[in-house]
Amino acid sequence: MTIAADPLTRPALHLAVQYACSSAELPSRSRIRRWVQAAQSRPATVAVRWVDADEGQTLNREFRHKDYATNVLTFVYHDADSDAVEGDIVVCEPVLRAEAAAQGKPFEHHAAHLLVHGMLHLQGFDHLDDDEAATMEALERAILARMRIPDPYADRDPQAAV
Repeated sequence: MTIAADPLTRPALHLAVQYACSSAELPSRSRIRRWVQAAQSRPATVAVRWVDADEGQTLNREFRHKDYATNVLTFVYHDADSDAVEGDIVVCEPVLRAEAAAQGKPFEHHAAHLLVHGMLHLQGFDHLDDDEAATMEALERAILARMRIPDPYADRDPQAAV
C-alpha cells in the first residue's frame, strides 16, 4: 500500500462527516479529513459518522449480530476489484472515550487510530488471522507515527486478542 504524503499527488477524497451525538471533544471535520487521508491509498468517497452507544449497539447488532456497542464499524460499498473506495466509518463516541481512558491515551489519539483503522478496512485490510493483523497493525503504526501519534499497541498485553 502506497500512501501519498504530497497533497498534490494525493488521491481524491469525497468526505462527509455526520455528528449524531454531541461531545465537546469530537474532532473537527478538518482533523477527520487529515486522519482519513493519512490512511488513504486510492480515490475514496467516505462518510464518517459519530454515534452514541444506542446507535452503535443497534448497528453492531443488526450488521454483525453482536448485541453491544463497539468502537468502530466499517461498511464497504465498492466492489473488491474497484479502483476507488466507497464506504462508511461509524465511530461510537462513548466506547472510544471509555477505551481511551482505560488505556491512558488522549481521546484525540485514539480517535485518529480508529479512523485510520476504519480507512484501512475500507481498502481491504483485515485482522482475522495473525498475519493479517500484523500487516494491518504495522500500517497503523507507520501512519500514526507520521502524525506523531504514539504506537497504539505499545502497551497491549501480548496475550490480548486483536
